[in-house]
Amino acid sequence: GHTTGPSLNNDKLYKFAYSAEVYVDWVKASLQKSAGYRISSGVDVNLLWRNPDNDDDQLVKITMKDVQVENVNERPDAQNIFKGKSTEKIIGKEYLEALQRPIMIELVRGKVKTFYSYQNEPGFTQNIKRGLASLFQLQLHSGSSREVDISGKCNTTYHVRQDQVTKIKDLDSCETEKKRFTSHNRILDVGTKTASATVYVLEDSFIKSIKAEENFVFVLNYRRKTGAKIVSKQRLELKSVQAGMGLIAAKQVAGVIKTLDPNYVAVPLEAEPVKSECKRCPSLSEHWQSIREQMHPDKLSKPEAAKSFLSFIQNIRKATKEEILKIIKSENKEFLPQVVDAVTSAQTPESLEAVLEFLDFKDASTFILQERFLYACGFASRPSETLLKSLTEKFKGDVASQEIRETLVIVMGALIRKLCDRGGCKLPAVLEAKRLILNRLEQAKKDDNVQMYLLALKNALLPEAIPVLLKYAESGEGPISSLAATALQRYDPSFLTKEVKETMNRIYHQTRKVHEKTVRTTAAAIILNSNPSYMEVKNILLSIGELPMEMNKYMLSMIQDILRFEMPSSKTVQQVLKDMRAHNYDRFSKMGSSSAYTGYITRGPDVSSTYSLDILYSGSGILRRSNMNIRVFDRSTELHAIQVVLEAQGLESIIAATPDEGEENLDSFAGMSAILFDFQLRPVTFFQGYGDLMSKMLSATGDPMNVVKGLVLLTDFLQEIQLQSGPMASAEFMGGLAIDISGGMEFSLWYRESKTNVKNRVAMFIAGNTEVDSFFVKTGMEITLEAETALDFISTVQFSQYPFLVCMQMDRVDSPFRTHVTKYESLPSGRRYTARRGKTATLAGNEYPLHHENSNMCKKVFGAKSDSAGSWF
Repeated sequence: GHTTGPSLNNDKLYKFAYSAEVYVDWVKASLQKSAGYRISSGVDVNLLWRNPDNDDDQLVKITMKDVQVENVNERPDAQNIFKGKSTEKIIGKEYLEALQRPIMIELVRGKVKTFYSYQNEPGFTQNIKRGLASLFQLQLHSGSSREVDISGKCNTTYHVRQDQVTKIKDLDSCETEKKRFTSHNRILDVGTKTASATVYVLEDSFIKSIKAEENFVFVLNYRRKTGAKIVSKQRLELKSVQAGMGLIAAKQVAGVIKTLDPNYVAVPLEAEPVKSECKRCPSLSEHWQSIREQMHPDKLSKPEAAKSFLSFIQNIRKATKEEILKIIKSENKEFLPQVVDAVTSAQTPESLEAVLEFLDFKDASTFILQERFLYACGFASRPSETLLKSLTEKFKGDVASQEIRETLVIVMGALIRKLCDRGGCKLPAVLEAKRLILNRLEQAKKDDNVQMYLLALKNALLPEAIPVLLKYAESGEGPISSLAATALQRYDPSFLTKEVKETMNRIYHQTRKVHEKTVRTTAAAIILNSNPSYMEVKNILLSIGELPMEMNKYMLSMIQDILRFEMPSSKTVQQVLKDMRAHNYDRFSKMGSSSAYTGYITRGPDVSSTYSLDILYSGSGILRRSNMNIRVFDRSTELHAIQVVLEAQGLESIIAATPDEGEENLDSFAGMSAILFDFQLRPVTFFQGYGDLMSKMLSATGDPMNVVKGLVLLTDFLQEIQLQSGPMASAEFMGGLAIDISGGMEFSLWYRESKTNVKNRVAMFIAGNTEVDSFFVKTGMEITLEAETALDFISTVQFSQYPFLVCMQMDRVDSPFRTHVTKYESLPSGRRYTARRGKTATLAGNEYPLHHENSNMCKKVFGAKSDSAGSWF
């Protein structure tokens, strides 16, 4: 009894019953209705050799017999894909022979030292036998170690109580070569949980029974009810012990193996990678032809477009560079942008080479395709160093279009941030791109160049860029200082040092020079959002009342919003207000139309989302800046889903009004800038300069200008799993968005009113497929979610009197929402069982509440307008 592992008796044959089951189902489901299958067999075990010098070194032979394959749950005959088929028919003759060919394991102190099998056996059957062999590995004292079995090298802990041993394997610790990728932002990603436990009952120093269970759970972080689980169970029970063969006498294992069968060789116990071949799969071009119609530009705000986009990406990921180029080169200009979206989003070395070979940055005529390629790079879920390197090369070379050149560097900024977030800040390509942006910014002479490098930094969010941004925020001219300030606003408050706050206070209080309202309000927002001190808050509150008219109202509104929405700084603000009671009435009863408002769109157990809308006017009633944001957050992460900023300046001359103090010499300008999923896009200019403004106004159709249109891959998750019973499994979740955002500004001199309109059209499709693949049967579950919605934000201003009337509306149309679940089991012959269920709901349209004054104003605006329903201009 001095062994530390289980010990077999000589001359005995142990007969066991074995079963391995897999189940695939909805996260919360009980297993009675799951898809899956069971493999069962007899297992004969006997001792062949014991080391004469060490009792605890044993060679054991293990043989599977009478293999059966069946449903894991009772099914009526019509739904049973195995009905009337012999095991040989299901598995195939040579596979079955291989499966029932014995294996041998050398057990030293209970651990499998060597696994012997035929060398060129099919990987699938070899893995099933590895799964059985791994069960025999156990130690008889409590403790933890790293050990190798079918799952790879994993941290394993044993708990021993008398004749019961529990083995816990930490699956997240296993070193294997499995494919795995996840999405960039946690909110858009898939959460995973794994567990593995095996319980042994011993009798007479050997195994009486084994029960093993493994669980894998995958859920969408933004909707945790949507998800899947895979459960794998193994059971081995001793049925009888009979008289068996005697031991083979030999000094060493090698000799025994040679005598028995020289075809046996030592094979790794860790599973080998296997993939079942796709028999009837369409080629890439056949697949493209089947979905092409859904990708027409007019259909880009429909869920079908997003669905086709995802399936296209999956197929591009399996394709060669030549197959991809063939489609790109043969497609016409209506469909090409969508093809470029998909090829770029596939993010394989082949797809990147194909699209870069096709696009010629020296040719300005393919502007649209170059832009779509670059935006898809900016949204990339897991960009590679190669991608950043390629873009840096292009940027240093000839680029025909100045706008593409700007977009290139803005996207480089986004890639730097994504690579840094994944621990790649020291990669050569990242270091080079950082150096390039910072050095070129230092040398930039023209404002346009300064702006493009600042936009790149606004995406990159490098801690080392903060001093540069401070310099431009405080000493740059209007648009540049405004851009530098909004870049600082995107940093996590933990990066905002004392120096940042001192600079923001100087800008807000204009200690060194006069600043534009847009920059001052951004500076105030930064101070109030980064844990402000009592004095900082007090000074801001004291300034209200001394500010230009509309800025007073805006700051007041911002403070009220902090209190109403209980933002982090609200406690300090309340404290200061309490102590300042004496100064309040006059200061806080200001007139004006500017405002700031934040509200919830959804509040859920997993994620919540908020909208905020703030709008700043000049004293004469012309829009200076409107800023709409939608943010999504969970307990630890935030995603800036959308920001649309409309900015205008120097437009007073149109309505013969007086510009605000300090803004007399501003050039006429209006434009729009957007952030989508944490990625700052290249801003769009509506007009620049008085002449441009007048010609656009006279020819204005009021048609909104497109800001972004295309297909975006948001969720991109794949994990391959080796089940300990032998089969391979995988979980793949993809989420696509078809998006169309446009914005416009119109003036009517006749009615003395202006209108800004931002339209967001969005359709989403999410597909999850969780599958277990044994070569002779596949089982799994597909989940799909689809939704479409449109969000409109309109503000109408009438400036025929002061205070002028402003009505803001934020509306969402009725939004259909559909989910489908399909569980399936299928044989290579094509015989298939499926169970489907679906649910459709409509999220009722909504007019989002803005502050109370706004509702009153809207009544006046639309009351006053009913008699003037003529056309604009």
